[in-house]
Amino acid sequence: MPGTFSQIYIQIVFAVKGRESLIHPAWEEELYKYISGIVRNKGQKMLAINGMPDHIHFLIGMKPSCCLSDLIREVKKSSNDFIREKKFSRFGFQWQEGYGAFSYSHSALNDVIRYINNQKEHHKKQTFREEYMEFLKRFEIEFKDEYLFEWIK
Repeated sequence: MPGTFSQIYIQIVFAVKGRESLIHPAWEEELYKYISGIVRNKGQKMLAINGMPDHIHFLIGMKPSCCLSDLIREVKKSSNDFIREKKFSRFGFQWQEGYGAFSYSHSALNDVIRYINNQKEHHKKQTFREEYMEFLKRFEIEFKDEYLFEWIK
């Protein structure tokens, strides 16, 4: 019986518009569950999700038929609406344009999951900017500063 067999693991990283710290600990878990539901409903597998008040990371097992940009667009749009409907933020919540997507082998999954789950500890030592720049360098992704996230100075 012919079929398609794949192992595609992608870590996605994106930030709150203006890198504002608007994701509050009181409702972040509900947001993560909502985003996980979107990913599942789109036929993908959520492996880990966590973040900080100004950005999130999540790791998915992705089917080859998935269009990653469409998935991210849906996650951002739907979670923006969810945050507004729930009135989680008194401020105008919105995700920044763009995202980082980094692929991993199956053998790296435990390390990546541990990394995502330990975001709060990790960011006591490293800023989001430092972290993101490290990803770009480690994965040898060419970039221009003007096309990166808006950074708060």
